[in-house]
Amino acid sequence: MHPVPGKCPVCGEDLTVTRLHCRSCDTSLEGHFGLGRFYQLNPEQLHFVETFVRCEGKINKVQEELGFSYPTVRSRLLDVIRALGYEVREEAALPPDQRRRILDDLAQGKISSDEAVRLLQGD
Repeated sequence: MHPVPGKCPVCGEDLTVTRLHCRSCDTSLEGHFGLGRFYQLNPEQLHFVETFVRCEGKINKVQEELGFSYPTVRSRLLDVIRALGYEVREEAALPPDQRRRILDDLAQGKISSDEAVRLLQGD
């Protein structure tokens, strides 16, 4: 079996399945069937999603398996999210020294984990 392409190789538009067939009972269905969001992903993105799921969504495991840095894994994840049609909320990055202070305060017990998360998220 060959994988079903999600995009037309000629014009790049989404493809529609028009016929389904059961090899067991020889039943066929004709109509217009959608392929779903994952068929919008290119092979590289689909491989990344499969790896991400296999690694239970743990970025450090994805880093190890694919040999990518943390920023690369995050970038690939954001690309997949966008390709699936979802909006990505851009995070305002904290300056490294401010981030380090928050993490140090957390480690020293000066702030709670909830407070650290709130501060790291810029709230």
